[in-house]
Amino acid sequence: MKAFILCAGYATRLGKLTENTPKALLEVQGKSFLQLLLDNLNEIPEIDEVVIISNHKFYKNFVDAKGAGKMVTDKVVTILDDGTSSNEDRLGAVGDVAFALNKIGYEGESMILVADNWFDFKISDIYKFYRGKDRGNTVFGKFETSEKVLRGGAVAHVDPKTCKIESLQEKPAVPDGNYACGAFYIYNADTTKKIHKFMAEKEKGNNIGDAPGYFPAWLVTNNEADVYFYDIAPYHNVDVGTLDTYHNIDKIIDSCNREVESYFSNPDGRKYAVASDWTEIIK
Repeated sequence: MKAFILCAGYATRLGKLTENTPKALLEVQGKSFLQLLLDNLNEIPEIDEVVIISNHKFYKNFVDAKGAGKMVTDKVVTILDDGTSSNEDRLGAVGDVAFALNKIGYEGESMILVADNWFDFKISDIYKFYRGKDRGNTVFGKFETSEKVLRGGAVAHVDPKTCKIESLQEKPAVPDGNYACGAFYIYNADTTKKIHKFMAEKEKGNNIGDAPGYFPAWLVTNNEADVYFYDIAPYHNVDVGTLDTYHNIDKIIDSCNREVESYFSNPDGRKYAVASDWTEIIK
């Protein structure tokens, strides 16, 4: 298996903070978002290579970081330049994956991640779930009640017995479900090959967006492949997409830690949905 880390965005919402530094290399509590991913991927021996996909603007930043020993991992690290230099000519998330697959000549199992979130779950647990589903394509997420959050990303309707996703929408106007999906995907080899079919459909102008959630939504909607949902509760996946979130990340992490501690110390058990204030509890 190879892990593909999407780092070709421009993080314009973070202003001057990412003017000369890619978001993936910003640090949270002394560790970059990218290193947080690498630490987790080191726990999965089946992953033999990590492919970092950068835009042209920040390609040298990643090469320099690797050369300076700021990518600590036991995996082979390949850094690719997708050749784009602005939001206007970007390839899009799935487009970058297709570019990387073609560049390295790969059609096997793939793990696709973004490097701009803080999280406290273990990626190895999601990988074990994937293996337990006989290498069933897997996305992760958690129960969410905020309609604003649900409208802003991929939303799944899940069979509670099998964890199979019955419907999946990316940025729905009216959410059909309460499971918000994170930008993290594990695909078996057969499904990895279908990324090129998806891109061909997209190029025909079939109203397909470039967010990473559009591909699994296409798989489910068109019966191309089964996709399963891994619930990360009581853990968290925090999208650090604004300056306010980044500057308050220590407070957010403290809140998340207290939620997890409370969850495991409560004999009745409780589920949490991280809302805009990161403290909403769903009983």
